[in-house]
Amino acid sequence: MFMKRVLTTLAGIPLAIYIINTGGLIYAATITLLALLAWYEYTRMMAHKAIRVSFVLGLISILTLLACAWWGNPNEIILVITVSILIALILPVFRGAAFSLNNASYTVTGIVYIGLPFAHLLLLRLTDASLPLTSSFGGSLSAGAVYLWLAFTGTWASDTFAFLVGSKLGKHKLCPAVSPGKTVEGAAGGLLGSVLVVTSFGSIYGISLTHLIVLGALVGIAAPLGDLTESALKRYAGVKDSGRLLPGHGGVLDRFDSIMFTAITVYYYVRAYILH
Repeated sequence: MFMKRVLTTLAGIPLAIYIINTGGLIYAATITLLALLAWYEYTRMMAHKAIRVSFVLGLISILTLLACAWWGNPNEIILVITVSILIALILPVFRGAAFSLNNASYTVTGIVYIGLPFAHLLLLRLTDASLPLTSSFGGSLSAGAVYLWLAFTGTWASDTFAFLVGSKLGKHKLCPAVSPGKTVEGAAGGLLGSVLVVTSFGSIYGISLTHLIVLGALVGIAAPLGDLTESALKRYAGVKDSGRLLPGHGGVLDRFDSIMFTAITVYYYVRAYILH
C-alpha cells in the first residue's frame, strides 16, 4: 500500500505541475473530469445507504456550475444552486416513493459539496490570469497559478506535517468519532507546516509576508476540516474509500477532500485582501 501511494504521488506531481501551470482548457477539462468522477463516487457512497440521489440532476448542475466559473460568471452560481434545489424538491412530487424528500436533500448536498469547491478551483486559477508574477529566481507564473499553488502546497504541507508530527507526538485525539487516527498534536503540526510552506512559496513571488502568514494559517485550518468532512461522509456511508481510481489513495474525494475546502478559502481571501 505504501509503495502504491509513493508511486502514485511521484507520477501525479509532474502531471499536476504541467496542468496547473499550463492552465486554459487543459486545466478546465481536468477539473471537470475530476468533479464528475467525484459526483459518481458520491452517488455510489450514498447507494450504500440505500439513498437514491438524482444522478442526472447532479451531473447537469455540476457541469453548469463549472461553466459559470469558466466563463467568469460567479454571480450566476447562486442561480444554478437555487434552481437545482427547486428541481430536487419538485422531483418527489412527480416521482412519489421512487424519489423521496430524503433523496432530494442528499442530492442537493452532493451538488453543493462537489460542485462549489471544484467551481472555485476554476475561479482561483482564473483570478488575474493575465497578470504575471515573477519569482526571485527569474521565472514567472500567472497570478492565478501562484494563488492556486498556495492552496495546493499549503494543503500538502498540512497533510504531511500532520502525519509526521501526529505519528511521533500524537496523544490527544482530535475527532475520534469521525477519524480516530487524527490528533491535536498532528493538527498543530499541520498548521505550522502550512504556514511555513505557504510563506516560503509565496515570498518567492513577492506576496506580502503578512498575507502569506494569514493564508498559511487559514489553509492549515481548512485542510483538516475538509479531510474530516469527507471522513464523516464515508463513515456515514459505511465505506473505507470513496473509490479506487488512485492506487494507494482511494478515489477522487479521498485525494481532493482537503483542497476542496482550501481552494475556497484562498479564493475569497485573495479577492478580499490581495486584489486591488
